[in-house]
Amino acid sequence: MTTRVPASPFRLSAGAKCAIPLGLLFLVAFVAPLSIVLGFSFLPERTFGFTGELTLENYEHFFTEGYYGTFLWTFGLAFAATCCCLVISYPVAYGLARVFGGWAAIITLIFVFPIFVSENLRLVGWTLVLLKGGGVLAYTINMLTGFETGTLLYGPGSILLGLTYVYLPFMIFPMTLGISMVPKEQVEAASDLGANRLQIWREVELPIAMPGILIGVLLTFVLAVGAIAEAKILGGQSIVPIAHSIQHEFTYAQNWPLGSAISVLAIVLVGIMVFFVLSRVDLDRLLGGR
Repeated sequence: MTTRVPASPFRLSAGAKCAIPLGLLFLVAFVAPLSIVLGFSFLPERTFGFTGELTLENYEHFFTEGYYGTFLWTFGLAFAATCCCLVISYPVAYGLARVFGGWAAIITLIFVFPIFVSENLRLVGWTLVLLKGGGVLAYTINMLTGFETGTLLYGPGSILLGLTYVYLPFMIFPMTLGISMVPKEQVEAASDLGANRLQIWREVELPIAMPGILIGVLLTFVLAVGAIAEAKILGGQSIVPIAHSIQHEFTYAQNWPLGSAISVLAIVLVGIMVFFVLSRVDLDRLLGGR
């Protein structure tokens, strides 16, 4: 007669064992640095180590020194850039998934290739060739209309243009994946049942493609919030983004606690938005889990 040994309640499943290396990497590379930043945000100004004294003055300075205006500009431009990318990307993504056929690979390469070039270099190209007074765009407008445009740089419009241009691929490709998930049979069935093209798009295509669209929106918005080069190169620092304020406090000002406090607030706000979006996305379905 064999005696059955009861399973240990602490025995890990195969999936949990496989997740241990990833969990350790997450703790070391993400949780530990963020914990240090959080701890620094409660230290007195211009201290570089734990002194035993904790304070909320860094968070108070966020409101008293006008950093909330930087947040409003940054999140506003990121939201506007995300909307612009959304409007531009949907027809392109729909074409890649449904229309272009054999040309889809070439068109995809056209959107991917600029990513391999330095972002700063591309923005400088926009500055010198298109947006600068006397550049190609200003010269063309002047030649066709006789209207002197001057420089198109150093304003919210040029920053928005740069954000839209740089982060457009990050909207297109998740959206293309979402649209490609729509079964053609469902579209044909809805058409056979008498639905018009708008009804098919609203009731069939859009709900099924929504996970990919939301992932694209999330990627674009988060990247745009953390952008710094567009404001420096195209905006001439007429608008100071969050990333530049954090960089300034950690480098030139040597005020790590205030920079940490600004970072924590930015992470919290972006994190709330991320969790809000992810709670409405079926990642298993999007990644082919079922």
